[in-house]
Amino acid sequence: MHLLVCGGTGCRASASDSIIEKFKTEIAAKGLENDVQVILTGCFGFCEKGPIVKVLPDNTFYTQVKPEDVAEIVAEHVIKGRKVNRLLYIDPTNQEKISDAKHMGFYRKQIRIALRNCGVINPENVDEYIARDGYHAIGKVLKEYTPAQTIDIIKKSGLRGRGGGGFPTGLKWEIASKNAADQKYVVCNADEGDPGAFMDRSVLEGDPHSVLEAMAICGYCIGATQGVIYIRAEYPLAITRLKIAIKQAREYGLLGKDIMGSGFDFDITLRYGAGAFVCGEETSLIHSMEGLRGEPTNKPPFPAESGYLGKPTNVNNVETFASVPVIILKGADWFSSIGTEKSKGTKVFALAGKINNVGLIEVPMGTTLREVIFEIGGGIKNGKKFKAAQTGGPSGGCLTEKHLDTPIDFDNLIAAGSMMGSGGMIVMDEDDCMVSIAKFFLEFTVEESCGKCAPCRIGNKRLYEILERITNGEGTMEELERLRNLSLVIKDTSLCGLGQTSPNPVLSTMDNFYNEYLAHVNDKKCPAGQCKSLMKYVVEPEACVGCTACARNCPVNAISGERKKPHLIDTAICIKCGACIEKCKFNAISIK
Repeated sequence: MHLLVCGGTGCRASASDSIIEKFKTEIAAKGLENDVQVILTGCFGFCEKGPIVKVLPDNTFYTQVKPEDVAEIVAEHVIKGRKVNRLLYIDPTNQEKISDAKHMGFYRKQIRIALRNCGVINPENVDEYIARDGYHAIGKVLKEYTPAQTIDIIKKSGLRGRGGGGFPTGLKWEIASKNAADQKYVVCNADEGDPGAFMDRSVLEGDPHSVLEAMAICGYCIGATQGVIYIRAEYPLAITRLKIAIKQAREYGLLGKDIMGSGFDFDITLRYGAGAFVCGEETSLIHSMEGLRGEPTNKPPFPAESGYLGKPTNVNNVETFASVPVIILKGADWFSSIGTEKSKGTKVFALAGKINNVGLIEVPMGTTLREVIFEIGGGIKNGKKFKAAQTGGPSGGCLTEKHLDTPIDFDNLIAAGSMMGSGGMIVMDEDDCMVSIAKFFLEFTVEESCGKCAPCRIGNKRLYEILERITNGEGTMEELERLRNLSLVIKDTSLCGLGQTSPNPVLSTMDNFYNEYLAHVNDKKCPAGQCKSLMKYVVEPEACVGCTACARNCPVNAISGERKKPHLIDTAICIKCGACIEKCKFNAISIK
């Protein structure tokens, strides 16, 4: 029997390390060490229900396990073969308990390619990766294919870059292979900076060898002997597991000199980023790797011509690389049979926000937003109404109810005014103010701009100031027009992708929720009741019984009135902290 315990960052934060140790202690105390193995794994994806414990071979899926549950699992399930029903997943649609992940709505429509080994193997054990066909792809390539033939397989598969740009991966490798140089580099972009995104981190924590193997394949194809993984320093667990994986691969002769006796040399080192969002752009990333400021440069020359240290460099992100070994093993036709005509394969999304099943999912390209939110995601929390989904992070836009049946792929998202991005998907409900959402993402962009070009450095600051005035009730119709015009100018004139896409949240919310902008400007009201400056707390006289609870708990003494008589709120003093609403037992205070 195997007990698989999630060892990803999210579950570790909820004591999964203690769960593993308690399992080992309990199993040893029962004398079962030779019959039961406790396996540390990567992320299962179902973060909303973590920590996760999966029991094999019967495939029982336990959710929200605590250290104090371990003894019962061992006594009941391991020894007696009886499932612990209280820890099974409960389907929110029919309240049915489900023990097998295959029958859960969250997993039913997923096809896991990049995430194929996450939650399945111990990421710190190279033997387990090899047992799942790990390093077979590099062996096949070195033995059976020339670099050109390997590139042709990647081109025919239709794999496009998963970092946001969507450039054809095989074509990118081909360009780099044709540029002659005494030294070339393969760079893995693990600088994942979108708010709410954790796709690349989870792959590196759960299956680091898949990225190492793919980088070696890329090196063979383009003629590079050195790989560099640029990873943000805020990912300590991913860094630790990468170091372990690199050390193991070198010991097995899978990295370093003369790999598998083929005469091909390739090794990998790590470089740490300081958390700058702009360093997700490949030229900024390369400058940061060189010890320079993380600023973009004009292209051409592209990195494939002159990149790291002035040498031809191929840059792909973690998810792109993770898909490569399985394409080599299963073939280009297999991969291209999944997805849509122009967007092949699968895409990993980090589902977050006002959704029941927060977590990491991998679905075929072409899956609709409705399927993602209402079937895989389990719908909106607390029975609220779906309002919008922000895809592509600060660079993307809002998809609304009219987009629910749009197939999700690179081209459809751009046509809808958004973008794929690296895969963040933040879901919003009826209580979210779309003007504030646009301001939130723009504030992030202003903070993360490198400041090299004026349209991004100055223009986005002006955009943010306009949105600040609008949410404070000080906006005008002229400023709404200026907001749109300035956004279009910034898109057209910024130096890099960060600036060119930064106005997307503003433009998409204006296109889809213009009535909310008008309400803020003309009526000085926030329809969602989220903008504090436009809120007004009032006592409903017919509901107030004069219990004085609100007055006694108001921190600024803004509420007055006699006992057993309706009270009043002085709006000039009120700081809109919500203490009065929290303490009122008669629902006598409302926000207008």
